[in-house]
Amino acid sequence: MSDYTNFKLDIDADGIATLTWDMPDRSMNVFTAEAILELDKVIDDITANEAIKGVVVTSGKDQFSGGADLTMLQGLLGQYQKARAEKGETAAATELFEESRRLSVTFRKLETSGKPWVAALNGTAAGGACELALSCHGRVMVDKDSAKLGLPEVKVGLFPGAGGTTRILRMMDTQAGLQFLMKGSMLAPKRALASKIIDKIAPADELIETAKQMLRDGLSPIKPWDQKGYKLPSGRVYSPAGFNVWPAVGAIYRRETHDNYPAIRYMVRAAYEGLLMDMDTALRIESRYFAKTVATPEAANMIRSLFLNMQELGKGARRPQGIEKASLKKVAVIGAGFMGAGIAHVSAQAGLEVVLIDRDQASAEKGKGHIAENLAGQMKKGRTTEEKVKALLDRVTPTADYAALKGCDLVIEAVFEDPELKASIFKQIEAVVGTDCPIASNTSTLPISGLAKAVSDPANFIGIHFFSPVDKMMLVEVIKGKQTGDAAIGTALDFVSKIKKTPILVNDGRGFYANRSVLGYIREGHLMLTEGVPAAMIENLAKQAGMPVGPLSLNDEVALELAWNIIQATKAQMGEGSIDPKQEALLKKLVVDEGRLGRKNGKGFYDYEGRNKRLWPGLKDLAPQADPDGIDHEEIKDRFLVAQALEAVRVFEEGVLEDVREADVGSILGFGFAPFTGGVLSYIDTMGTPAFLAKCQTLEAKFGERFKPAKLLEDMAANNDRFYTRFNSEAAKVAAE
Repeated sequence: MSDYTNFKLDIDADGIATLTWDMPDRSMNVFTAEAILELDKVIDDITANEAIKGVVVTSGKDQFSGGADLTMLQGLLGQYQKARAEKGETAAATELFEESRRLSVTFRKLETSGKPWVAALNGTAAGGACELALSCHGRVMVDKDSAKLGLPEVKVGLFPGAGGTTRILRMMDTQAGLQFLMKGSMLAPKRALASKIIDKIAPADELIETAKQMLRDGLSPIKPWDQKGYKLPSGRVYSPAGFNVWPAVGAIYRRETHDNYPAIRYMVRAAYEGLLMDMDTALRIESRYFAKTVATPEAANMIRSLFLNMQELGKGARRPQGIEKASLKKVAVIGAGFMGAGIAHVSAQAGLEVVLIDRDQASAEKGKGHIAENLAGQMKKGRTTEEKVKALLDRVTPTADYAALKGCDLVIEAVFEDPELKASIFKQIEAVVGTDCPIASNTSTLPISGLAKAVSDPANFIGIHFFSPVDKMMLVEVIKGKQTGDAAIGTALDFVSKIKKTPILVNDGRGFYANRSVLGYIREGHLMLTEGVPAAMIENLAKQAGMPVGPLSLNDEVALELAWNIIQATKAQMGEGSIDPKQEALLKKLVVDEGRLGRKNGKGFYDYEGRNKRLWPGLKDLAPQADPDGIDHEEIKDRFLVAQALEAVRVFEEGVLEDVREADVGSILGFGFAPFTGGVLSYIDTMGTPAFLAKCQTLEAKFGERFKPAKLLEDMAANNDRFYTRFNSEAAKVAAE
């Protein structure tokens, strides 16, 4: 038997081989080009070895595998672009098809090897690793909630193209299978068992033996779909049952994606066409659509932003060099309101000891109560256990006594946006922790450099801006004041990493980054209302543009009252010319005259009854209604996306943002900018700066100064520059042409 680099093979007395995947110098197994070639050889060797009666494949890591190394796919995309320029589209597409289906071919070889394979999943198996398990003849999964099995490829602009799409729809009924694929679901063991994509669950110490026993019990080496007389779980596509399912699939796809995601479009086509064919033909169809997906700009941009960029930022790409990693054990949160309680929750969830302080003991206890309520909801849904809830809550100490701050490694202030109140709190903090402990403010509007004047050592003061709800929102803005030191930056980034969020590091500036851009989105919704665009059209076209929620709904969530207060504060600080009088008049009518504050008081742009909501009928009386048939839908969508992207360019031009990766990741995670674009700057780069400049100029001519192009944009368009080419040449190598 040959020696392997990434796999280890042991054969027991019963002729059962245990194949352990354990890649050297990696914390997690992933499919690289080398690993795929080696697995292919392993399968050949095992098939040729008559002493081997069956195989158990498992992992030598804590988790089974994270799936395919997406940098490999980006390399394929680069090869495709080069081949297209040198050999033409047909030759390039053929090469991409053959190269991108290597894993699919390898898995089919395993599946038809004539020997039974069982996947013993000792931890999470995602993407290609799940597809490996699906190609095996049996699957047993470790019995622990942290282990997950699934196919999340759609979340990075791809779909399961190594047989996952084809096999899932031969293992689950069509409706459930498509839902699983379109959501990119990751299932815990019990849900995976109920879905029939695994066969057994076993304790960790019994996992391998359980897998071996499946082989001893006579597991068939021939999959059901390779046997004569096989019938699909939902019956034939062209049947009464099929006619009930497939017409609805297209409608659901359109409703959920607005046809913005080629990966899901092609996945549905591969599923439909594949179910009409035999297994081998179905896999070729799947591979054809997968290659087509890989070649789309949406896939290139989403992989770059939502995988590579996020991974790099999460690993500390922006962390100052030479700063020792912070050993965080105890943190404090000042302010036990909704936001402060959320910060305390995610901190305790990460294993940190948390002191939660408010003005009195009752208020602090109430904050801890918010955490308990949230956890109770999770427990009801089976997402946590009573034991874990107790352990987490035991790590949170509610108090009004600042003396409890002693020994803290980081203190985060999260009180009302009042500079004087914050200043008084900083003095109380420093009286206990001194000047060595970093102090952070969760402010979303107040400049960090201004707040830093209230502390003795501004070098140890920083902004850590969370988004609401804290437990769900993945982005955290870390804000450098003018005097913030590298040690404080390092501690803040280490803290964000510890709580498993994605940080972006921005310089001080009014509204920082995310809030500035998203306010442009909300403002367009407001101004469209004043123009007479029907509210329902505003909301629906925003979602068709790719935004997760409409601007009116989003404003209701964050409160109309807040939008009104921001406008008043902006006018007071920067003068009458800094705000749009039409927007101010609209908000005055709603907030001041009508008392419509948003979801929090049950009435804003929408009327709320429990979980139900409907647009307030009075909106149509705010301005003469335009004829819906005369409204340019594409122009409306452009306004939404251009307003946000242009503001991001201004933020970048001003130096508030320094890294294109953070602009893109921050826009998607922070305010939901159309994920299929890859983020605000990828959106511009994909169409090209000259085309984006032209959009801005057209909108400026019709709607005014707010669409005036930034000087940086004009300079870049003159040279046909792209943001990733000019500011991140390494990342530009994987950008779509």
